[in-house]
Amino acid sequence: MASEPNPPLTVSISPLLAALAGPSSQHVPASEIASALALIFDNRLSPVQCSSLLTLLHVTKRDHDPLVIAKCASAMRSAAAQVDRAALREAVRRRGHKEGSYCGGLCDVVGTGGDGHSTFNVSTTASILASSLLLLSKHGNRASSSTSGSADLLQSIAPTGPVIEAVTAMTLPTVYKRTNYAFLFAPKFHPGMRHVAPIRKDLGFRTIFNLLGPLANPVEGMIEAHVVGVAHRALGPVFAEALRLSGAKKALVVCGAEDLDEISCAGITYCWRLVERANPAFRGSENEQDDEYTTSDEEAAPRRIVEIEAFELQPADFGLPAHALAEVLPGKMPKENAETLMRLLRKELPRNDPVVHFVLMNTAALFVVAGVCDAEESEMGGGDDGRVVKDKGPGGGRWKEGVRRARWAIESGEALRALEGYVEVTNSLGIR
Repeated sequence: MASEPNPPLTVSISPLLAALAGPSSQHVPASEIASALALIFDNRLSPVQCSSLLTLLHVTKRDHDPLVIAKCASAMRSAAAQVDRAALREAVRRRGHKEGSYCGGLCDVVGTGGDGHSTFNVSTTASILASSLLLLSKHGNRASSSTSGSADLLQSIAPTGPVIEAVTAMTLPTVYKRTNYAFLFAPKFHPGMRHVAPIRKDLGFRTIFNLLGPLANPVEGMIEAHVVGVAHRALGPVFAEALRLSGAKKALVVCGAEDLDEISCAGITYCWRLVERANPAFRGSENEQDDEYTTSDEEAAPRRIVEIEAFELQPADFGLPAHALAEVLPGKMPKENAETLMRLLRKELPRNDPVVHFVLMNTAALFVVAGVCDAEESEMGGGDDGRVVKDKGPGGGRWKEGVRRARWAIESGEALRALEGYVEVTNSLGIR
């Protein structure tokens, strides 16, 4: 490979590395760590210092610090290909359908990976089902620790699959003019990651970049609702706080008791939900027309706050039976998983198939978090009986109503139509 004609000048971060290697490593400011990490995306760190930084963050566990994760994710998004926000907002405004407490914004469902279970591509399938009612910006990549990543699955759809490379920072607003679904292929939006790829491979352990992925969606500031799966229970409150620090107001972080980065179909799932509420400490006017509704006092208590609630979910909370993980794994190769995806969307799998139940639960969770399940009436379209299930379960969520809507997405054919729209628009953009 030819070398760059004018390679960028490298920057030394030796003082930062010395601080991280010393007794005061826990006091190194998160902003300094993020600034150093940002140099990677411009190829301005030497391989030795890059690997040292990633290793020190790992051994000091600063890569599990919520503020470090939030700051580094922000740096990663700043280095990403930038979307025309005005054009995207207009496309979302025109296409998004408000329902319940869902405001018609973009949503994402994603996992950190690394759980070692290699289950069926649940989050990707759930994102397709959810796009029957929500606008989806599914951020993902090819497999790194499993046999079938989200990009691998989508590219294996036959006979005609989507051109995942066609969704770029420039074309994304156009995509949403024609479909509710977009897959944001990470290499197209984060080209700077190519500089660290060989180093990550040589290190042989999971680095902070494995944790940044779910927070590195290039349209993060426009994401209304998130569902994030983590592979270890200890990461749950860490990610929930990182999301809160990043400005998220609607989010659910989940971890199956088997260290599964999905909602488990086998038993308990640990959950951490971000909920926005009125701040009892706020002392300003409640009338939006009042001149004192807003304040320039930066030290004043904010009008609304985001709190984190912890609870547990089980299949019964969704009105579904439990299934051993052995019934939904091991995940197969991309082609086989794509065949299962299409059979599910075409209603060729039994309604009580374990994979169907697994997908329904994870789709339902995004519907609940986004807010469509808060609606007192239901007018989804053909095949909707309109019977809203108003029972509330753990965390105050209408999980069974989420399942009702997820089933409708399959049985009405709306999820299949959303996927077909995505396939059609990406093939029409002429990028391969």
